[in-house]
Amino acid sequence: MTASALTTGIVLLHLLGVFAAMHAVMHARTPQGAIGWALGLMLLPYATLLPYLYLGSSRFLGYRVAHPIQPSHALPAAPDALPADPGCARFAAISALQGRPFRSGHRLRLLIDGEPAFDVMLAAMAAAEYCLLVQFFIIHDDALGRRLQQILLERAAAGVRVCVLFDGIGSHALPRHYVTTLRTGGVAIHRFATHRWRNRLQLNFRNHRKIVVVDGTRAFVGGLNVGDEYLGLKPPLAPWRDTQLELQGPAVADLQQLFADDWQWITGAAPPLLLPPPGDGDASALIVASGPADPQETGSLFFTAAINAARQRVWLSTPYFVPDHAVRAALQLAVLRGVDVRVLIPARPDHRTVFLASTMHAHHAVRAGIRVFRYQPGFLHQKALLIDRDTAAIGSMNLDSRSFRLNFEVAAMAVDRAFAADVAAMLTADFSHARAVDEREYRDAPYLRRVAMHVARLFDPLL
Repeated sequence: MTASALTTGIVLLHLLGVFAAMHAVMHARTPQGAIGWALGLMLLPYATLLPYLYLGSSRFLGYRVAHPIQPSHALPAAPDALPADPGCARFAAISALQGRPFRSGHRLRLLIDGEPAFDVMLAAMAAAEYCLLVQFFIIHDDALGRRLQQILLERAAAGVRVCVLFDGIGSHALPRHYVTTLRTGGVAIHRFATHRWRNRLQLNFRNHRKIVVVDGTRAFVGGLNVGDEYLGLKPPLAPWRDTQLELQGPAVADLQQLFADDWQWITGAAPPLLLPPPGDGDASALIVASGPADPQETGSLFFTAAINAARQRVWLSTPYFVPDHAVRAALQLAVLRGVDVRVLIPARPDHRTVFLASTMHAHHAVRAGIRVFRYQPGFLHQKALLIDRDTAAIGSMNLDSRSFRLNFEVAAMAVDRAFAADVAAMLTADFSHARAVDEREYRDAPYLRRVAMHVARLFDPLL
């Protein structure tokens, strides 16, 4: 290569870097992200242009929430539901954010840890008579994945309409023959991907939702994916601590609609939906959905509004503790109000960079009066939120920027004293197996490890 060609190439790269920096300044979600990308693109375009191409977009373009789809089958009606619990009023901002009200009449059941949860979920799937909607971030071709595959094939052979979504990045290791076997057996299965041209190169966006809906009457949400590690069968992260929620009642329709929105984005067609009857349970519930196609940062706003509503306690369980400024401020203000604020995080890492950043954030949280605990027996993956003595949420949302801004997520928020008591009992047991974090964890760490924590925190917007 001649010197003039090399010079021309360098100039061209810098020009491209300037244009990309302008794009970053115009479109980055945060000032910190804009500054970081702009400086890198202008000063070191050789190192940052390619990463920006794959990681720089902050919006999932082209995705549109579908209009409500007409159900293909209506189930027998149940008695009309009662008005929602009066305690829902203090979460009016969350209801407005979602564009739907809390509804009453729900039956809720906590499913604690992988083996009991999958026993219930797989049995429910095996009993499907009309339609079965299944969505996971990760599906593995292992023992658990093949159990799921067999049930899906059996239901399809029995005439049940079976629709399956999995995330293309989360399930990158899923072999083609697994999918082909299901399609050959009559299962409609698709990979959720940023397949439209405007998102084609983006690796940032993931569909992290876990949704199972059986015949429009029973639904499941939570943190579990389909893989043997979620049953605690893969050291060194075993035992695996996770939680799923079974829900019956009118909010099942909202979970169906979320699945339908994702299904239509991928296939252009509507999945089979069943109209659930009004519930006859005691809990009021709201399905909370968020994603990078939202016009606002729904995930962060949800946590901020829920924490700001607390008057007695905020207990959080999350595998990744990388709160943004709004959530961190809400937690600190809750402490100043005299609220019992506790955060449960893992003692073992599954992603080193996120773990280092979480450790840095835990240190700052402890200094602000927030009580942070590390779960000791195994890896903690559950996503649970407990507010006061009547409200709890279970879902797929982590406390990090990826869940706040880059992932499609879902959770069920319930206002019901009995359910909140169940969640409180579960978390009390978890805290009894945890060690309190104090300032010594950071102060006594080797110097290079502390440097690594600060460096990891620089990547907060991508974690």
